[in-house]
Amino acid sequence: MRLQEINYDNARPIDGYGPGFFRVAGEVLPAPALILADDARPWGGLEDSETLLALEGQIDVLFIGTGPEMTPVPAPLRRALEEAGIAVEPMASASACRTFNILLSEGRRVAAALLAA
Repeated sequence: MRLQEINYDNARPIDGYGPGFFRVAGEVLPAPALILADDARPWGGLEDSETLLALEGQIDVLFIGTGPEMTPVPAPLRRALEEAGIAVEPMASASACRTFNILLSEGRRVAAALLAA
């Protein structure tokens, strides 16, 4: 089996997570958090739709980490994001972190909005 080293170029991957935090490019950020290729910042949770809608035109896919288990994204939030041209993929936060890193390494325009894992 041949292994290839992942190259993130200038992007900032999610290094790890634990109870109430995410580590992005070596920096610890409390949950909930919004992670982009070049930025990581606090996020107000599922009620904070304005922050997510402000990503219109910057990203194509938003992974919403819904905590320890996957739960549906509230329908009004999903509709608003999709109308803004942002595909929404809900999943457990741990899965969202891994999937974000994979697509980030491919140079895709992605973000992850993460509730505590």
